[in-house]
Amino acid sequence: MSHRPVRQQHRDYRADSGRMTAPAPTPRRAPVRTGYTLGHAGRHVRLGPVTFWIAVGSLVVMAGWSLATGTYFAFHDDVLTRLIARQKEQQFAYEDRIAELRTQVDRITGRQLLDQEQFEQKLEQVIRRQATLEQRASMLAGVSDPATTGSIKSRPTPIDEPQRGGTPKASPISDTTTIITTPSHREARLDARKHSGWARRLIGAAEPASASLTGTLTRIQASLDRVEARQTAALNTLEARYDSKAKRIRGVLVDLGMNPKKAAAGAASQATGGPFVPATLPRSAASFERQFYRLQLARMDADHLTRTLNTVPVRKPIGGEIDVSSSFGVRPDPFLGRPAMHTGLDLRSSIGDPVRATANGTVTIAGWNGGYGNMVELDHGNGFATRYGHMSAIEVKVGQHVRSGQIVGRVGSTGRSTGPHLHYETRIDGEAVDPQRFLRAGLRLGSLL
Repeated sequence: MSHRPVRQQHRDYRADSGRMTAPAPTPRRAPVRTGYTLGHAGRHVRLGPVTFWIAVGSLVVMAGWSLATGTYFAFHDDVLTRLIARQKEQQFAYEDRIAELRTQVDRITGRQLLDQEQFEQKLEQVIRRQATLEQRASMLAGVSDPATTGSIKSRPTPIDEPQRGGTPKASPISDTTTIITTPSHREARLDARKHSGWARRLIGAAEPASASLTGTLTRIQASLDRVEARQTAALNTLEARYDSKAKRIRGVLVDLGMNPKKAAAGAASQATGGPFVPATLPRSAASFERQFYRLQLARMDADHLTRTLNTVPVRKPIGGEIDVSSSFGVRPDPFLGRPAMHTGLDLRSSIGDPVRATANGTVTIAGWNGGYGNMVELDHGNGFATRYGHMSAIEVKVGQHVRSGQIVGRVGSTGRSTGPHLHYETRIDGEAVDPQRFLRAGLRLGSLL
């Protein structure tokens, strides 16, 4: 192949042949052509640049293809073996990862089941404790004195209502165990990603759920603790008030010269009875039950003393402020002017004002009685008696049982009287005593009456 122009080749050919010829006339110059000429055995083939490079490129591609094909066939077994080994390694890695995630899920599920069981046990304890506190609240309500202590109320702690099956709604934890199967090598990557994200979400949600349930139980326990503390405080308050009431009544009875024990025995409740069953406290009783037992004893003592007090004339026979026109003791007789013993109190009032019994008792006299005029006498037991004289009207009968505060007559001016008033006497074992002792005792008792 030569790259010289055709004209120059002709000159060289003539020079080689030995022929001396005159230079030919210069022909008309043709345009220069570019390209590549291939010559072999006197034959020449001219190729253009594009065709030439296409042919060269084809040869290079064919040579590369032949080389790659030969290499593939030469190393076919090794490449395939390596690809299979790599695929198996990836599959084993995915299977190991999924197995690890399955182990984590099983562990989390098992922990959830254990937490659920513990939660149900704690919830059952809370329910039992709430029932105990409600029972205690009923016990306290039974011994409450509305006049002195007020009502005691226990607000139950809200707990989830049982479902239809009767089992309390414990928690949103599911008891379903999730089973994950090992995927094939074609789906290993997809399943591994999916289960990995699911497992992470499950593991992440397990801790907040457990913490939420624990927090709920803690709040319920704290609420029950507050209820129990209030009940204990109420129990202490009741016991202190009953003790204080009994102490005040006992002190008043002693000041009046009475033996509280004998007086309480004489003032036993009427129309009662039944077999004797000793009151005992179980050894296994809790502190609340022991304290409640002591409260019952204090209440029983206060009730006995209160019944005794109801038979002691410590209340006022007329309403409003007491206006004493003549006190107990020696005084000039209003009709004769000579010294005389006044056996009661003259309490100034208006005609027709009600006269009330100063204690529970039975009517022994109801009618005209000499200088007393219209008089009523009440027997209160334990040697106590009261008389109400100069009344304008009598509203009870002999043998009638009257209660404290009941109207027995009306203020008047009958008998040896200079004006409308009430002659009031108190007697112990038939002897007249100063009624002011009993009236002052009534002022000391105050709201207990």
